[in-house]
Parts: sequence; structure tokens; C-alpha cells
Amino acid sequence: MAKRTSIEGQLSLFPELELPSEPQAAEASWPQWPAGMWVGTSSWSFPGWAGIVYDRKYSDYKLAKSGLRAYSQHPLLRAVGVDRGFYAPIPMQEHRAYAEQVPEDFRFLVKAPERLTTARFSRHARYGSLAGEVNPEFLSLELAVEEWIQPAVEGLGRKLGCLLLQFPPTSPHVVGGPSGFAMSLHRLIEQLPPGLPLAVEIRNRELFGQAYLQVLERLGVSHSLVVHPSMPPIAQQFAAVGAQPLTVIRWMLGMADYESAVRRYEPFSRLVDEDLSSRSAIIEIWRRSLEQKSQIVTVVNNKAEGCSPLSIERLAREFWEA
Repeated sequence: MAKRTSIEGQLSLFPELELPSEPQAAEASWPQWPAGMWVGTSSWSFPGWAGIVYDRKYSDYKLAKSGLRAYSQHPLLRAVGVDRGFYAPIPMQEHRAYAEQVPEDFRFLVKAPERLTTARFSRHARYGSLAGEVNPEFLSLELAVEEWIQPAVEGLGRKLGCLLLQFPPTSPHVVGGPSGFAMSLHRLIEQLPPGLPLAVEIRNRELFGQAYLQVLERLGVSHSLVVHPSMPPIAQQFAAVGAQPLTVIRWMLGMADYESAVRRYEPFSRLVDEDLSSRSAIIEIWRRSLEQKSQIVTVVNNKAEGCSPLSIERLAREFWEA
């Protein structure tokens, strides 16, 4: 197996004494993904990936701050989801700092802030006085442009792979039902700058119908194909949307709820519950999308099977062996 050299320039860029680098175990000469196809994980700051993505165990703080450069040198990890953007907007300068750490042929998936996509806040304690309240900034054009789109576009440049509007599960009546939701989505998207790599992800199968799909088709926006218990199987979603110029796949969650998955899978260092059905469906979607010359951005979460880099290794092996 070919060994990769150490990453030059790390010590001059970061002040830490020890900086994350790739483990030799991850340095296999994997084939390159096809042109126009980027695969990666949801975030990169997981100490449990020692020996899988990183050479040893580092704190999540150190990985969040300095691990992206090592992550991006892994031969299979050509993209990453920037999950923190869902909880608070990311300034342009921080996007730019991310972009400077990765190769040119690397792509970021950037979520919209939840203030933009949450119609009513849950009663979770983290929302404080807003818990249970209607969100006055739901689908705000000003928020979308100034705190999400503009910083990502200016900071990441051509390394921006996808801008994702992820709508959390909600009671359909809160967003006006399928038709009302589709109309609200249309009003926002039609006012956004043209040519954005935009995708929409919903977590309610009740909203996944003709009104929603027609709006996306009319506006040239992709539906994010998501593996999540609240949505139809990913193969069924793909059958409904057909080929898209930008195919976005997110393999998120196999269990009933997020908290149960975290308890079962931490520290995310091994595959626990292999999902062969979703794996096969994703590979088939890749093949059909490549036939249609679609660009593909795929992001895998630790909560899918237990360890997202190992899920990607299995996907890669089956993709190239078939």
C-alpha cells in the first residue's frame, strides 16, 4: 500500500504542539471518486475516529479547530457537512479559513441556520424564552442572504458544494400544510440569487408530495435525498424526483431518534447497525445520477450505522466492486 506523506505547513498555520494527521491505516490507495462526485461526513471533530481518519486520539476541540486539514487528506473524504451552521450563522472569515485548509477539489455542504427553517421552536431548554414559540424569522429573505448565503459564497468560493435548507420535523399545520409550505418555500427561493447550489431537505413525509416537488422543479432546486425515519425510503424519494442536476444525498439516521443513536453508537469508532438496504440504494442512485451527468454531493452521519468514515469505506468498496 502506498503511504502518504505528512502534511506540510501545519505547524506554521496552527499554534498547537501536536496537530492531527492521517493514520497509516487510512492511507490505502483507494481509487478516486468519479469527476463531479464528492463524498464525506457530517462534521469532522470526533475523537473516536482515531486510527480511522486521524493518527491518534485528539480532543474534539482540537479536531474542530485543526482537524479539517488532516480530514481532507483522506482519499475517500472529498466533502464535509458543516453542521455547526444549523445552530448559529458562520461568519465569512471562518468559511474562508475552512476553505484554506482543504484541496481545490473539495466541497462543503453548508446548512441554513435553524432560525430560517424552524417554523415553531420546540420546547427544548436550549431555546430559552423562545421554547414553544412561533419563529418570526421563518423563511426570512434577509436572514437567508445576509447570514447564510453571502458568507458561504464569499468565504468558500468554488469549494461550496451545496447550500442546504434543512427543515426539522414539525406538525404540518404549523407550516400551512403541504400547499402552504410549498407556497412559502416558493416565495423565498424565487427571491434568492440565481445559480446557487441549493437543495431542500424535509423531515415530514406528509410534506413530500406534488406541491413540494412541483415548486422545486419549477425553480430548479434539488430535493435532498435523506435517509431518516421520518421520510420515505431513499429509493422511493429518488423515484419521485428523478434525475437532478445536483444530486444531494444525506445518510443521517437509522434508529427512531437521535438521542438513542448517540447513546448506542458513541464514540463512533465502529459500525454497529449496518443498513444494507440504504447502502445499496445510495450506490444505485450514484450510478444513475452519474449516467445523467449530475453532480453528486453525499454526506454520511455517524448516526447512520455507527461510524460514518467506515460507512463510506463500505460504500466505496461496493461501488467499485460491483
